[in-house]
Amino acid sequence: MKKHLLWLLLLLSYQLQAQTPLIPAHDPVMIQQNGTYYMFCTGVGIAVWSSKDRQHWQPQKPVFAAAPAWAVKAIPGFKNHIWAPDISFANGQYSLFYSVSAFGKNTSAIGLATNKTLDPTSPEFKWVDHSLVVQSVPGRDMWNAIDPNLVRDATGTPWLTFGSFWDGIKLVQLRPDLTGPAEPQQWRTIAHRPRDPKLNDSLPGDGAIEAPFIFKKGKYYYLFASFDYCCRGPQSTYKMMVGRSEDVRGPYLDRTGARLDQGGGTLVLEGDKNWYGVGHNAVATFNGTDYLIFHGYDAADKGHSKLRQESLRWDAAGWPMVSTN
Repeated sequence: MKKHLLWLLLLLSYQLQAQTPLIPAHDPVMIQQNGTYYMFCTGVGIAVWSSKDRQHWQPQKPVFAAAPAWAVKAIPGFKNHIWAPDISFANGQYSLFYSVSAFGKNTSAIGLATNKTLDPTSPEFKWVDHSLVVQSVPGRDMWNAIDPNLVRDATGTPWLTFGSFWDGIKLVQLRPDLTGPAEPQQWRTIAHRPRDPKLNDSLPGDGAIEAPFIFKKGKYYYLFASFDYCCRGPQSTYKMMVGRSEDVRGPYLDRTGARLDQGGGTLVLEGDKNWYGVGHNAVATFNGTDYLIFHGYDAADKGHSKLRQESLRWDAAGWPMVSTN
């Protein structure tokens, strides 16, 4: 009787999951406040969704009703379509880094907005924009100021990792208020893929790497990054790779000992017949469980991008493994 009841409960659970719609999302990050989950992702003004169970989502107003004035000046043709936000909480405030860019070029910049709460019904709810944090300029920089992720080391020092293609993934120490690089500025390359050196910096070439996210687990900092190509629907080849280091500054090594700044990386998850490509992940811990938060190109919906969430396990050697549903 108990086994029969358990089977019915499991069947009901699976049916409810099957009925849960997959919501559109690109470059998602997620955080929890007072029992509500908030998901931020690429979109006009930065798209925001909320949920009580991480399954049923409600759209919220975007962070920016109008394009930030500084971004319009910095990026020719910018029309408030903001990429790859990153959300974190420390010292009584939520910090939201975001990217503005010209597609396919390293004419890019990263901005910062802060808020005391994510609850839009709170009287304290107000996004305050702190303008430009980091900028890349063609002809000057062989890196791209997009896809930011904030990480704090064991001493609480803030670091920003970001970048794609060109000369790879960068890391820079920030000032305590997060509004710009610490002095002296030192741009560290922590992941990189080979690229034809004959190409000028207006072309990304084949060094397809982007979307860094650093997650601290035990004694290691784990650097996740996405290899190959996003944003191509059925032709998307996105996949997630990882390396780790005991120092946030690196070097980051993959499972074989190869350095990520020399082309290394251990596979976490790649596309299949149901998902053409998967990538641009964050990692979040909810109720003691680690989750991989990312987007995938849904083969059942012409390759449109959808929110994906999968639990992370860690093997005996401390490497992340995904159990997909």
